[in-house]
Amino acid sequence: MAADSVRVLGIDPGTRITGFGVVEAASGRIRYVASGCVRTTPGDMAPRLAEIYRGLTAVIEAHVPQHVAVEQVFVARNPSSAIKLGQARGVAIAASVACELDVHEYAPRRVKQAVVGTGKADKSQVQHMVRTILGLDGEPQEDAADALAIAICHVNTLGL
Repeated sequence: MAADSVRVLGIDPGTRITGFGVVEAASGRIRYVASGCVRTTPGDMAPRLAEIYRGLTAVIEAHVPQHVAVEQVFVARNPSSAIKLGQARGVAIAASVACELDVHEYAPRRVKQAVVGTGKADKSQVQHMVRTILGLDGEPQEDAADALAIAICHVNTLGL
């Protein structure tokens, strides 16, 4: 990593699949570093949350970001789903803070606006624009694309 670059980890929290995306920004350019998903095994919530924590901690240790950006919870149609999502989000934040990283939070609309140009973009539009912005050969997996979009949004907010 260059001395003047900044590495950002974006996290799209979920209890079944938590997407992550790492980008590096320097001199007005954004470069793809890594992305993927932490997939949990079905079952009780506590062990799934522990899997998310361990998975994200491993990502942080492997890619050493300076910033972490996490999507804020939106109120879903199902309050139970929103609560579970909040738990996954809390674990993502806890893993980041335990690794002594500052956490920045962004509303889904703001992320879509930053990447696609409209806060009402759908998932396929986000995937397409992430692929275009980062010059990827193929479409990233949906949750990973969302995480990369969150990281890109943070880079834009930093003005890099």
